[in-house]
Amino acid sequence: MLHEFEFEKPRDLQDALALIANNAKEAAEDSGHVLLAGGSNIIPAFRTNQGSPEVVIDLGGIDELRFIKVENGRVSIGGRTTISDILNHPDMPALAPALHQCSKIFAGQMVRNVATIGGNIACGSPASDSVPALLVLDAEVVLVSQHGERSVPLDEYFTGYKQTVRHAHELIAEISWPIPAANAASLFRKVGRRKGDAITVVGVAVHFVQQNGLCNSARIALGAVGPMVYRAKRAEAALVGNAISAELIDEVAGIAAADSTPIDDVRATGDYRKQVIGTVTRRLLRQAAGLDAEDGVCHD
Repeated sequence: MLHEFEFEKPRDLQDALALIANNAKEAAEDSGHVLLAGGSNIIPAFRTNQGSPEVVIDLGGIDELRFIKVENGRVSIGGRTTISDILNHPDMPALAPALHQCSKIFAGQMVRNVATIGGNIACGSPASDSVPALLVLDAEVVLVSQHGERSVPLDEYFTGYKQTVRHAHELIAEISWPIPAANAASLFRKVGRRKGDAITVVGVAVHFVQQNGLCNSARIALGAVGPMVYRAKRAEAALVGNAISAELIDEVAGIAAADSTPIDDVRATGDYRKQVIGTVTRRLLRQAAGLDAEDGVCHD
């Protein structure tokens, strides 16, 4: 049985921001309210008594937060945009290949229809599927409140396990990233215990630009192998400025695995996760470099 709480359904964004400000406390972790968008994470948590907010603010009717726009060299997605919205957008395979790939295997169809991109980021889970795909795109999070808005690089948004820089009076209004270069490659792979509705055991996204045989820029993001999703920056640095080869990719994959700090849990051991990081990172980089021709989406 759910505990008792007040339920608020704001009419528009300004109404929502006023309600959030009225219910916000000094620290986000002590907030007296919860923001409800799709509810695919929050409702199950309520049912298992994980958290007991005084007020639930439903953002489900705020269409201002549900959009996909491409303008001025950037792609912008509203915080209430669903995973199905992303999957069904005709340009998303080119604008964000890894994000489109992860959307294909994100939970099940019913969950994809309600789960929002803002909610997936806001929950702060290290096993999030969308966050690695967005990290490799150099995405930014736009936070809004009654005081205005601010943009935070997604790479700086998470500070620890389910901890972020978002204040209690703010909400995630938008996520944006620069349109990828024409010669960029962006791939995602999820390893889970089964093909459908499985929490990620290891998630890997890669993105790099190769020109004249050299790697101009590289991003490697890892999920479910640390207290938060993060970029493997030492592995990225080993790629940049060098000629891509099978030997270099082996070295980079080894660095990514060595720098990870996975734990043992009910889904996998830390040692297994380390092995998977190396294997999956190697496969995705080989594919991105044109050394292999293999689908980046996989469940093992």
